[in-house]
Amino acid sequence: MLRIENLLVAYGDNIVLKNLRIQFAEGEIHGVLGMNGTGKTTFFNTLYGFVPSQQGQCLYQDQPVQNRSIAYLETHNYFYPYMNGREYLRLLSLSNPDFAIDEWNLIFDLPLEVLVENYSTGMKKKLAFLGMLALDRPILILDEPFNGVDIESNEKIYQILKRIKGQGKIILLSSHIISSLTGICDRISYLSGGHFARTYLREEYAELELLIKELVRQQIDPTLDRLMEG
Repeated sequence: MLRIENLLVAYGDNIVLKNLRIQFAEGEIHGVLGMNGTGKTTFFNTLYGFVPSQQGQCLYQDQPVQNRSIAYLETHNYFYPYMNGREYLRLLSLSNPDFAIDEWNLIFDLPLEVLVENYSTGMKKKLAFLGMLALDRPILILDEPFNGVDIESNEKIYQILKRIKGQGKIILLSSHIISSLTGICDRISYLSGGHFARTYLREEYAELELLIKELVRQQIDPTLDRLMEG
C-alpha cells in the first residue's frame, strides 16, 4: 500500500498541493486526472523526491517511500548523449539481470544499435518505457506516457500494463485525455484545488466524463458567446 497523508507542497507562496490524502493499492492501475496546472506532475515529482513537501508524508508499506522503490516515466525523458538504445537498457537493467532486452524489444522493434539522439519522439518514449520496466520497481509512475506515441504503441503499452499489474505492482498513470485513462484504470482520482476532490470507480467513469465536459463548457461558453455574437 502506498499512502499519502496531509501532503502540502508549495513553490514559494504558491500552494500547489494541500491537505492531499489518498491510498494506492498493489495490483491496481490508478489514474490521476486534472486540468493543466492542477499539480499532477508536482504530485509525482514529490512522490519521487524531486520536489520537497512542506508538510505530510508519503508511506510505502508504512515506511517513508524511497525513490529506489519507484520507476518514473516522466513526460520528457532524459537520455545521456552518445548512448545507443541497447546501452541505455543495459544501464537501467544492471540490478535486474533477468531483463531480456531483445525479447522485450520484439514488442516495439526499436533500432537498439542506433544513438538515442537520432530517435523520433515516439521511439524515445517507447525506449524510456522499456527502461522503466527494466528497473523492476514495485511502484510505477507514468506521467503522460501516451504523448507522441502512435495508436498501435499506445495499445501495446495498455496491454503490458494490464499484464504487469498482476505482479502486485502499484501503477500510477496520468493523462490530460480522459479516454486514455478510462480504458485501462481500475480507479481514477480527480485532482482539483490542490487535493483529490474524488476518486471514481469504473462504473462512475461516465459521471466523471460529464463533469469534465461541463467544466470545460463553463470555461469557454462566455468567450464563444461573444465570438458568435460578433
